[in-house]
Amino acid sequence: VAAQNCRKRKLNAILNLEEDVCNLQTQKESLKKEHSQCSKSINQMKQKLNSLYHDIFSRLRDDQGRPVNPCKYVIHCNSDGSVFIIPKHLEKSEQKQDNKKEQKQK
Repeated sequence: VAAQNCRKRKLNAILNLEEDVCNLQTQKESLKKEHSQCSKSINQMKQKLNSLYHDIFSRLRDDQGRPVNPCKYVIHCNSDGSVFIIPKHLEKSEQKQDNKKEQKQK
């Protein structure tokens, strides 16, 4: 009787583990689908942002009326909602300053 109960517990444990494996495989497939959808969404957003970026730069002009070169300038958005066009070499120094501010706030 003890051996029979032991075998029964072992079979129950195996069945529970098999059920857990099945549930985890289902969850894994669900997460894969979600990841794929998120990746597609991110790529679409990147394309829209890139298109918007090029559209903005195609409309911008400097003081002499010449088009602003997107290779030399970047769009910079502040946390207060203001938007600036700044030279790329200045953007890197501003990013460093922003990172230092964030670290101080932490």
